Amino acid sequence: MITLCRGRYQSRIAAAPEDVAAAQALRHLAFHGVAGSDCDSFDSLCGHMLVEEVRSGQLVCCFRFMPLRSGSEIGRSYAAQFYELSALAGFSGPMIEMGRFCIRPGLTDPDILRIAWGAMTAYVDHTGAELLFGCASFPGTDSQEYLDAFATLNARHLAPPRWQPRVKAPEVFRFAQGPLCTPDPRKAMLRMPPLLRTYLMMGGWVSDHAVVDMQMNTLHVFTGVEIAAIPPARKRLLRAVAG
Repeated sequence: MITLCRGRYQSRIAAAPEDVAAAQALRHLAFHGVAGSDCDSFDSLCGHMLVEEVRSGQLVCCFRFMPLRSGSEIGRSYAAQFYELSALAGFSGPMIEMGRFCIRPGLTDPDILRIAWGAMTAYVDHTGAELLFGCASFPGTDSQEYLDAFATLNARHLAPPRWQPRVKAPEVFRFAQGPLCTPDPRKAMLRMPPLLRTYLMMGGWVSDHAVVDMQMNTLHVFTGVEIAAIPPARKRLLRAVAG
């Protein structure tokens, strides 16, 4: 089913096993730099959004999503493997976990990210979700490369105490425990992953630590966006694409 068609790109929800296999292949290429299949047990529990170039049919972006009825189901999420999320168990509204977001290496057209978020916006509106969350990843596991970014997250974007994830993973970088540096705002935003930048522009917040994920060769932070708190102007932009 086509959910959005804008210019050169269209988005749709995976409808067949070969669609999911294509997403898994793109994920492996994006995350590991070589051909293969990135798959795990969560794939069968999730829906998969595909963004394709209309003319060629090439898959250019994908992500998966898991709807949860409320915070009482937070333990089912992928993120719960890495973060202690009992604080969010009290969230009363519907939630969506968004994960494995990737864009085909070498493609920089901003319309790809725009239509991906438009598709997610349409899905959020359709389901009435009140919280969108996931793990936003920095490439590599050397925290020193991202000190400006982490210092900015600490200064401006930490989760409200009532929702703050606690440490669960065996290896973490506790960037909120002490001063890292005086961040250079421009350098900080350049080092932020595009997905995380988008979350932050929507008023998103992050955990006070990053998980060192050696299997995926990433540092990732838990990221949440409360839908009601998204700035009105940003909502209008997203819904203009989703509409």
